Amino acid sequence: MPPLIIDLHTHCAARDALLHLNNANARATSLLTREKLERMIGCARIAICIEPAAAFLLAFDQGDDYDGTHFQWFRDRFDRFLYIDRVVVGQHFRRSGLGKLLYADLFKRAEHLGHTRLVCEVNALPANPASEAFHAALGFEPVGIATMHGGTKTVRYLLNERA
Repeated sequence: MPPLIIDLHTHCAARDALLHLNNANARATSLLTREKLERMIGCARIAICIEPAAAFLLAFDQGDDYDGTHFQWFRDRFDRFLYIDRVVVGQHFRRSGLGKLLYADLFKRAEHLGHTRLVCEVNALPANPASEAFHAALGFEPVGIATMHGGTKTVRYLLNERA
């Protein structure tokens, strides 16, 4: 039986475990407090997970009340988009297809919402070659780059235009 994707807007049981999962992977995402995670889930257009805290994805559309720096970069350049803020797959679940499963569900939801432009950023420094290859395989292409934190972090902004 394939893993079940759960909408975090209606199911909250896994949120503490997802906070731990996120913070264990903060090098690739960013640290969150319980309050910040709750706020993000509350304003995200799409907030889904695979239990038991195996993986999760948060995405915002251009009109959502979200203040993320990278989200703002896209908002300044595109009138309509769905921004993938974070996708986290637990260490023990990597290379098992959960990321592809989350993205397949995301693409269906985006289509249902009328979104044809999906955007995200991927770390270039520190490098995240697995994420870069994953997104390239899904048709994401670079549209920009940003360096922050005194040059210690660089991200590539990616776009996937869906017909």
